[in-house]
Amino acid sequence: MIRVVLADDQPLVRAALEMVIAETTDVEVVGEAGDGAEAVRLAAELRPDVVVMDIRMPGTDGIEATRRVTAAGGPTRVVVLTTFDEDEHVYAALRAGASGFLVKDMALDDILAAVRVVAAGEALIAPSVTRRLIGAFAAQRPRGEAPPAGRLDVITDREREILTLVGRGLSNPEIAAELVLSIATVKTYMTRLLAKLDARDRVQLVILAYETGLVAVPG
Repeated sequence: MIRVVLADDQPLVRAALEMVIAETTDVEVVGEAGDGAEAVRLAAELRPDVVVMDIRMPGTDGIEATRRVTAAGGPTRVVVLTTFDEDEHVYAALRAGASGFLVKDMALDDILAAVRVVAAGEALIAPSVTRRLIGAFAAQRPRGEAPPAGRLDVITDREREILTLVGRGLSNPEIAAELVLSIATVKTYMTRLLAKLDARDRVQLVILAYETGLVAVPG
């Protein structure tokens, strides 16, 4: 069972999400928060699999709450949910450690599907948030800071090839087709990449692919 905390200052939004989740057999709501501070407290107390986190909330906002939840080092992953998909919100959410970034105009079923994806250890970004944004995010390194190319010394040539395709936005089935591998084999490589590169999820691998120059930052 996937355990979820809903954090949004609008009760109607929480109610709508809870109504959809209540119809499932594999996801349950274990807590609700109306602000970021409460979301952080519930994440520490309940240790849910996923927190669905609104960005704009009173007091501690969703970005800071996400940062605190992910910094705690627990099992909880965060899906950021907002009506805003401007670049700065994407950057802030990714920097804070979010594993998913979705916009509220997505269908509720799609949001629920995203919760399942993130709970399974993958990462998900709304289609309206393009790879251009992740590329620009990676390009925002502090001035003078060199790309951490040395981090890739620990991976094999095949793993580097797969990381490049991950950075280009390919899914596991697409990578399997591209390299003529089984999906199970690709998943094994993904597990190795996450471990060797100390990456939390697929989003961090994509960012690393840009930072190390495996994938060019879009102009």
